Amino acid sequence: MDALHTRTLQQLDAAHHLHPFNDNGALAEQGTRILTRGQGCYVWDAEGHQLLDAFAGLWCVNIGYGRAELGHAAARQMQQLAYYNSFFQCTTEPTIQLAAKLAELAPGDLNHAFFTNSGSEANDTILRLVRHFWAVQDQPRKNIFIGRHDGYHGTTMAGASLGGMKGMHRQGGLPIPDIHHIDPPYGFGDGGELDPDDYGLLAARRLEAKILALGPERVAAFIGEPVMGAIGVYIPPRTYWPEIERICRRYDVLLVADEVICGFGRTGQWFGAQTYGFQPDVMTLAKGITSGYVPLGAAMFNDRVAGVLKAQGGELAHGCTYSGHPVCAAVALENLRILQHERIVEHARDGIAAYLAQRWAELGEHPLVGEARIVGLMGALELVPDKTRRDCFPDRGRVGALCRDIARRNGLILRATHDAMLLSPPLVISREQVDELFEKTWKSLGETAAAMGK
Repeated sequence: MDALHTRTLQQLDAAHHLHPFNDNGALAEQGTRILTRGQGCYVWDAEGHQLLDAFAGLWCVNIGYGRAELGHAAARQMQQLAYYNSFFQCTTEPTIQLAAKLAELAPGDLNHAFFTNSGSEANDTILRLVRHFWAVQDQPRKNIFIGRHDGYHGTTMAGASLGGMKGMHRQGGLPIPDIHHIDPPYGFGDGGELDPDDYGLLAARRLEAKILALGPERVAAFIGEPVMGAIGVYIPPRTYWPEIERICRRYDVLLVADEVICGFGRTGQWFGAQTYGFQPDVMTLAKGITSGYVPLGAAMFNDRVAGVLKAQGGELAHGCTYSGHPVCAAVALENLRILQHERIVEHARDGIAAYLAQRWAELGEHPLVGEARIVGLMGALELVPDKTRRDCFPDRGRVGALCRDIARRNGLILRATHDAMLLSPPLVISREQVDELFEKTWKSLGETAAAMGK
């Protein structure tokens, strides 16, 4: 793409496109980066720069870019039946097949899918249907959801309320009523010198204290990401989730696992709940369900919840025009076929995760890195002013943004949250590409330190 055409597109973008999670005024002056193609673990921008995408788009391009099979699946379905809805006692074959495939893959008795367009909408669905689940059992006051501070569950009114990010809550009058939060398991920030297993129990028991403070008769569900992604890849101790599950069972509180990021191989298992050894009652899916090729989300419910909704719930006054869209379902089925047939999840777990963890740990030796944490194919480098302490930079976020921009100039895409550099490559990344990732990250850390005068 020539420079003149690129600049024309940037001007059109500035004039007509509001970008999510951007200062749109500043972006309009700077000019947006335009991506033009992708293949495997790489993308190219309009200026011809090749970039190793170590973030898989937005945690989602699990099978890598350029898989023509997904385009063929979409085209076949469009030619046969481009659209029909799931209202009016109708559905389509791909929608049915996808629901059955998800029931096969999901752990335990999570056998029932409600389809949405995104993870945010799936969490909206969960909030409504879980409250309805309790209400039709004559417990309408059992409607409180507990999430975690700095958790992320989307940006819709309900999704952003379930999440605990204060910056999001400042816009739009959030959170909505009857949503509460507890502190997350963030060992680097507040674990101190505690043994990780002891810290995991301490962090989990914050949930029990909150349930007792609110009253178990009021608490409908607890929602959490198996690994907290967007805030900085907070990896919980092994004791954390089993204790959370024990507490939920004791007080008859439904356990919701938001697997939008962790699902479909990201943690080394098909789902994060399997990695951490707990069984959710409800599960949120999106992103890796289609590897990001088309939009799709799903809320999965276990037999208990779905049984009540079917037997006592009456008409579900909830849905989307595109719930179970046949083209999206067809693409998801093909994506899941590839993941299974090519054993991509097994490759991530057995073939690359250990090597990636080894190289990521080496990055932890850099003077700018206070902690290098990783599970499966997701991780973070916590950038700190003093490696011997756990202090944050005073102007939190500036160093992370600097490192992100330097990395991009070095041909590498990493995400920065505050001053943590986040990792989430396509699951198909090779050992050679892991070495490239290490070299470009180490170089970028060095240039960041030099720019800071260190």
